[in-house]
Amino acid sequence: MKGTRAMRFKALLALAFLGTATLFAQKGVEDGSRFGHGQDSIDCLENISLYNEYLKTKNYNDAYTYWKRVFADAPVAQHSIYTNGVAILKQLAAGTKDMALRKGYADTLMMVYDQQLQYLDKLNLLRQNPWTDFYVKGEKAHTYITYYPRMDNNKAYEMLKEAIDLGKDRNQYYIIGDFMKISANKCKADTTHREQFVQDYLLSAELIATIADKAQNAATPNPKLVEAVNTTKENIDAYFIGSGAADCQQLEAIYGPKVEENKENLDYLKKVVGVMHMLKCTESDVYFAASEYAHAIAPTAESAVGCAHRYLKRDDMDKALAFFEEAISLDSSDVKKADHYYTMASIYSAKNQYSKARSLCNQSLSLNPNKGENYILIARMYAQSTKWSDEQLKNQCTYFLVIDKLNQAKRVSPELAEEVNKQIATYKQHTPEAADLFMLGLKQGDAIKIEGWINETTTIR
Repeated sequence: MKGTRAMRFKALLALAFLGTATLFAQKGVEDGSRFGHGQDSIDCLENISLYNEYLKTKNYNDAYTYWKRVFADAPVAQHSIYTNGVAILKQLAAGTKDMALRKGYADTLMMVYDQQLQYLDKLNLLRQNPWTDFYVKGEKAHTYITYYPRMDNNKAYEMLKEAIDLGKDRNQYYIIGDFMKISANKCKADTTHREQFVQDYLLSAELIATIADKAQNAATPNPKLVEAVNTTKENIDAYFIGSGAADCQQLEAIYGPKVEENKENLDYLKKVVGVMHMLKCTESDVYFAASEYAHAIAPTAESAVGCAHRYLKRDDMDKALAFFEEAISLDSSDVKKADHYYTMASIYSAKNQYSKARSLCNQSLSLNPNKGENYILIARMYAQSTKWSDEQLKNQCTYFLVIDKLNQAKRVSPELAEEVNKQIATYKQHTPEAADLFMLGLKQGDAIKIEGWINETTTIR
């Protein structure tokens, strides 16, 4: 009896010992702790130390051996497990020509990002600057594009779109560039993606513009970052232009069959109007139809402009002007209002109502002083009004004022310089000679008032 009790006691003691050993030898992945317990925690800390030492000496193969143990056993030991793991695996993937091995490293990279997302909340407790889900998803997509031997465009597109939908302009600039590149690839491979590609471009252009503005106007701008963002911005435009979808005929082919069936779908109509207006496809019947349907549902500045262009094409200037006036009343952007005023000025100029046209040019300039086209239009109207005096030499002095306006155009809009310089060279040929003016008692440097509706003073040169 005593022997039996002794055996039972020994068995219970053994079970208790095993239970204690189990309790104090658990991996972090098993019990939710950072490093695990018992011998497992000792092993974890040793593996962290070893892979870090190998990483410092750029011995990526040995670093990988010890890193993957930590990654598997203690997923929340340190947030640097993930940044270091990505660094190690990228080096290994880039350093091999064996495509099967490279794919294996790329697969593991995807696992790193997935596990990072799985434990994101716990890992962020260890960081001063928490990771966001869209950041990790964006990095995963960027890595997938860069390191997979045979990348799937559709898979890459969905990964990038998810990151962009979540993070918008908080994404890294290169994620926006990746998105546009992959969308362009899809567009080339599948014509049914063209409509979505146009929308992807509009979104990408908007996001990269915001990112560029933030980079440029930072408290201490980083010149390299500003340059990289601007390069990405140029690339995004290049992808769009190079796709062929930017052509007005392509847009008509995309939107034409769908406008009629969506004539009560305001969101769709606004999308069509916005895209075609931005790409200056304002002579298209598709643009006109979408504008009129949208305007009938909920008038906006853009739909009013679309209606105005339809009446311009029909040579119904009065109705076109009425719609431009409506666009001005509906628009919240001074720059766009300035554009509307300028277009109205052009219409009045075509009707030979120069005084009204100039007034509208001045209203345009009051809202956007850098719209040099206004000065060019005024110059052109002045050049058409050189018969205000009975003295022909005085009439020719009008061209000095014409040149004044063209020089103003160059000052406010340097990009117009080439066009303006050609016009100045032409008008200079019509200015009077100094010897001829001398007979009228006028000389270089004198002021002369150009009368008539112009009623401005210029200087003889």
